[in-house]
Amino acid sequence: MRVARYTTGQEPSYGIVQSDPDTMQSSWIAQIHGDPLYTPVAGTGNRVELEEVRLLAPVIPRSKIIGIGRNYAEHARELGHELPSEPLMFLVPNTAVIGPDDPVVIPPQTSECHYEGELAVVIGRMCKDVPAQQAASVIFGYTCANDVTARDLQRSDAQWARAKGFDTFCPLGPWIETDLDTTDLGIRTRVDGRTVQDGSTSAMIFDVADLVAYASSVFTLLPGDVILTGTPAGVGPVEAGQRVEVEIDGIGTLANPFVRR
Repeated sequence: MRVARYTTGQEPSYGIVQSDPDTMQSSWIAQIHGDPLYTPVAGTGNRVELEEVRLLAPVIPRSKIIGIGRNYAEHARELGHELPSEPLMFLVPNTAVIGPDDPVVIPPQTSECHYEGELAVVIGRMCKDVPAQQAASVIFGYTCANDVTARDLQRSDAQWARAKGFDTFCPLGPWIETDLDTTDLGIRTRVDGRTVQDGSTSAMIFDVADLVAYASSVFTLLPGDVILTGTPAGVGPVEAGQRVEVEIDGIGTLANPFVRR
């Protein structure tokens, strides 16, 4: 099931993205009542063509975004870092979240803004100290993320809050896929159509279940919390005027322009 948050110019709504049975291309959204993180999924009977809506970030975390650093060996090596012996966590404010096609604003404080395509995990219920073998029971679904990073500030700051937390630095979308095997998903990032990252979740040092278990051993996880699972090798700079796409098998493509203001 693909859960989208969208607007037609009115208040945001949630709906289930439906596909044409012949082409299997997503083509319309069946509206549902309320927020599926908190209420059972029930249709309103209304539907709207996908091309007629503006897709929004599929979730705005009410509590937190937990980032995971250096979770792909080749990415750690490309930045000259040792491999972590346990997940390396950082927090991102929910004010960093934007949706598909929203502009990422490169702030004046950085001259080295990087893209990082990632699989994002959306938590579905309150939980604490979840064993890895039970992680699936607390996951609502998965979406694409771009963990935008001011790389120069990341190097200069003792903490990563500033480098990772600027407004607009956490694009999410295009929707949440609730039924997905994450053991071997292709992750591709493109800048202006050129492929710059091409990896697989099979190369994660710590898999999704391990990350949920580890994060929940530290934090109480709440519905709508997001875990960013790390990025494959191939990160690099993006400039104002460029467009970055993050594509993940089984989910879809998240695209955002980059601007300076």
